Amino acid sequence: MSCDASTILEALSAQAAATRDPDELGRAAVRAIGAAFPQATWVGIYWVEGHELVLGPYEGPATEHTRIAAGQGVCGTALATDEDVLVDDVRTLDNYLACSPTVRSEVVVLIRAHGAIVGQFDLDADTVGAFSEDDRCVLRAAADGFGGLLEPPTAS
Repeated sequence: MSCDASTILEALSAQAAATRDPDELGRAAVRAIGAAFPQATWVGIYWVEGHELVLGPYEGPATEHTRIAAGQGVCGTALATDEDVLVDDVRTLDNYLACSPTVRSEVVVLIRAHGAIVGQFDLDADTVGAFSEDDRCVLRAAADGFGGLLEPPTAS
């Protein structure tokens, strides 16, 4: 299995040299991931806020799913189970949240920083089986690198 995320990580490192703002780093990540995964029709980040996900930077068609509760849909399931999720055909899921009627496959990879889940990369594609375990592995390496660039939360 090849988990080479070097192109994505190079783009993130270049952005991190200029800023540590999570949304700016997120925009760089979304662009780099979109370039690395041309089969993806939507690439985005959801940030964790309490027990829900809040839409961050993304590329692709607009989505009405700007907030997703833990356990709801593929993204919420990943958060609730603390596991990445790879779905070959979203039509087989009872709790799927359709961002677009043309989406057929999805991969969600959790982003961890300083020991906590802080967000996730979410990729959709319009073809069944568009993402492989190798793709998930590359995204896992990218998420680990991305999480390592995020500043620790400040005490309130």
